[in-house]
Amino acid sequence: MTTAPETAVPGATPNGGAALLDARGITKRFAGITALHEVSLDVRPGELVGLIGPNGAGKTTFFNCLLGMEHPDAGRVNFDGRDITNLPVYKRARLGFGRTFQRLEVFVGLSVLEHFLLADRARHGDVPLWRDLLRMSRTTADETGRADAMLEALGIRDLADKPIEALSLGRSRLVELGRALMTQPKLLLLDEPSSGLDRKETAALAQRLRRLAEESGTAVLLVEHDIDLVQQVVSRIFVLDFGTMIASGPTEDVLSDAAVRKAYLGDMV
Repeated sequence: MTTAPETAVPGATPNGGAALLDARGITKRFAGITALHEVSLDVRPGELVGLIGPNGAGKTTFFNCLLGMEHPDAGRVNFDGRDITNLPVYKRARLGFGRTFQRLEVFVGLSVLEHFLLADRARHGDVPLWRDLLRMSRTTADETGRADAMLEALGIRDLADKPIEALSLGRSRLVELGRALMTQPKLLLLDEPSSGLDRKETAALAQRLRRLAEESGTAVLLVEHDIDLVQQVVSRIFVLDFGTMIASGPTEDVLSDAAVRKAYLGDMV
């Protein structure tokens, strides 16, 4: 486990493998206030990685810098061997970024199947999305096949024709996850995916994430407050506190660290 910023070879992970995502020295200020100070994080292909920290630690700001929604004042973001620090959001998506949101983002009035078909169309860019939303375009056998495969993978085939507003929050979270995976991302950024879920739904989500990551080879960067979910899903953790990375390493090592427990878990040690 590391507990302080370290110098790293660009594009390489601490274990020597090539990084899919390599963010180095990310600094972001707002009106003179430093939200992030020289934050570094890496994710290898197919790896499940967690980013945790107390409220206000800078997790969302860091996510936004990775996605291109915010531009860092210093540092760089490399993805799949390419410097993407100055790329706009849509170009990062085309390179293989996917994401879900802390606040559920779905299309009211569309069925579960239509959510997946819409995402598939967005990836392939065959027709304007407004035609899909107005239901004016025909679905091909290939599109239906890919959407059916995602329904099967998520175990929600019986919900294919259900309108999204008729589903529970837990099922809607699965639909949002499936929609993100329909774009076949190389890296999936998950922002508080267990928000609003009960314990049973959270356990089911953890199982789905592990299995889908294994089967698809998609790397995952998980921002999450639910430590049980984090422990079940990720192999490595990075910990932010007041905009500074205070620890990183194997999940159990980091969660047992005294500084992490004091900052995040509430143990006064």
